[in-house]
Amino acid sequence: MPSLNHPILEQSFAVIDREIGSHSFTPAEYAIVRRVIHSTADFEFKELIRFSPDAIAGAVQALQQGVPIVVDVNMVKQGILSVVNRTFQNPIMVAVDQAETALPGKTRTETGLLSCWEAVPGAIYAIGNAPTALLALCERIGGDRIAMAQSGSASPFAMPPLVIGAPVGFISVVESKAALAQTPIPQIRVEGRKGGSAIAAAILNALLILAWEAT
Repeated sequence: MPSLNHPILEQSFAVIDREIGSHSFTPAEYAIVRRVIHSTADFEFKELIRFSPDAIAGAVQALQQGVPIVVDVNMVKQGILSVVNRTFQNPIMVAVDQAETALPGKTRTETGLLSCWEAVPGAIYAIGNAPTALLALCERIGGDRIAMAQSGSASPFAMPPLVIGAPVGFISVVESKAALAQTPIPQIRVEGRKGGSAIAAAILNALLILAWEAT
């Protein structure tokens, strides 16, 4: 199978391999970390990225099955569109585009994210910009799980195969990532204030290529 990586990208990966030093990542985890470092030229991400058990395996299987991908903003969509089109053509929903106006007390991205959750709770979710959207997602997941448990329903809870938590900034960012860490959802998150749309896109692209190479 021909590589999806440009030769210059492969040269950059070789530089990262020489400079990253010792680590304990699995090969799949390292593929993601390396792509994030490439997108930022920042080796600190080696210490910031966290993987929950089996998050990568579940995401790879979901991508191969063509599950939708929900992203918070268009910059994340633009960052993954080429690789999505060359691999599994997963539908992409942009949360901020799903809401013309914000609900009272909420941002447009948060409002749109909740609409996406109602439509496709089993999608892969990637937040690279809006901590309010990540907080809303964590709250909705927790609330729905409690409601299902209290109702005694035997129906399986529609849980995302993966949530990528990588918002960037100073307000509610660390809190949103802490909220994600407290959920049982399979996740890849970036600790601290760092993150961004390019980071979320890099993680998704790495996962898409891992899924493609495994077919």
